[in-house]
Amino acid sequence: MKIITKTIFILSLVSLFTDISTEMLYPVMPIFLKSIGFSVLYIGILEGIAEAIAGFGKGYFGKLSDSMGKRVPFVRLGYSLGAMAKPLMAIFINPFWILFVRALDRTGKGVRTGARDAMLSSETTPENKGRVFGFHRTFDTVGAAVGPITALIYLTFYPGNYIPLFFIAFVPGLISICLTFILKEPKVEEIKKVEWNLLAFLKYWKVSTKEFKRLVAGLLVFALVNSSDVFLLLIAKHNGLSDQSVIGVYIFYNLIYAMFSAPIGILADKIGMKKTFVLGLLCFVITYSGISFAQNQIQIFALFFIYGIYAAATEGISKAWLSNIARKTEVATAIGFYTSWQSLATLFASILAGFLWNMVSPQAPFVITSLVTVAVVVYLIGFVKRDVELVR
Repeated sequence: MKIITKTIFILSLVSLFTDISTEMLYPVMPIFLKSIGFSVLYIGILEGIAEAIAGFGKGYFGKLSDSMGKRVPFVRLGYSLGAMAKPLMAIFINPFWILFVRALDRTGKGVRTGARDAMLSSETTPENKGRVFGFHRTFDTVGAAVGPITALIYLTFYPGNYIPLFFIAFVPGLISICLTFILKEPKVEEIKKVEWNLLAFLKYWKVSTKEFKRLVAGLLVFALVNSSDVFLLLIAKHNGLSDQSVIGVYIFYNLIYAMFSAPIGILADKIGMKKTFVLGLLCFVITYSGISFAQNQIQIFALFFIYGIYAAATEGISKAWLSNIARKTEVATAIGFYTSWQSLATLFASILAGFLWNMVSPQAPFVITSLVTVAVVVYLIGFVKRDVELVR
């Protein structure tokens, strides 16, 4: 069986161009928001709410995709909403407008994620899930490096002139929309009763397996303290990096992420998802415990190198792991259920991080997150079995 199919390749290209668009703005966003008067606490609330909206959408639309037996319409609509949101961000700088546009962008992510990951899962076997999700994450993350590089080049010539970037970011987003029209609807076992209930995906917890519950419980505790990456960029700025260096370290992180995603995916297929994921969390602990006390640019870049390995060992791997312990007809629902609660947890984590930053110290959220993550590692090692595949 061919491991990287045409569908997997097209979905990877779509993610590539979407991330060029999105990540062109991501490292600039906190700097832009601070330049128009947003506090660190409000930035945390904004990012948390945006992720919570995305999370709710992942659960609802993942369940809807499974019940309708359709994938492509959700993928196409989701990427379209995300692309259209970019230029809208530049129209007004009113906080409520920015919140609305960020919500629109994240809604698009919510619509597409479950259906897209289910398509990736259906295109391969359990033995190759790590490789396929790692391959997809490689394209995704290359885009996440190209986007900030584009932003960095632009800001070198037009420092402080952020608004045109939001319109430039629309171009690769438009390319990603066009690519979705090449996708063909996969064969999915259609369920006769379509679930339109907004909270229907929450019922999945009752029918899910014991292994799914144990794994998701650990993942969500971690998510409760894992705030938006914006805070890593803010602490890098706080520790003395210039605006260009902040964007540069983010580019560096994404290049490492992209470089290691495919090899680590292959490694996960060989040694198991659990071992790979735990190694990723240990890299996370090193980064978060060290970033608060980094004294120079070399130390910060070294920590972002380790953080790139963390991302490569957890982001795609967690979805591959979940897809292996979910029934074939419920993959979008299972991933949507987890990512919905994960995003809600990110809302809490980002607000908490902003609060601790303002009320205690900029170092406080990173120290607390490191300690909780160590506890999660102990839990996963002791209470969650290694990869388990259900009889389908």
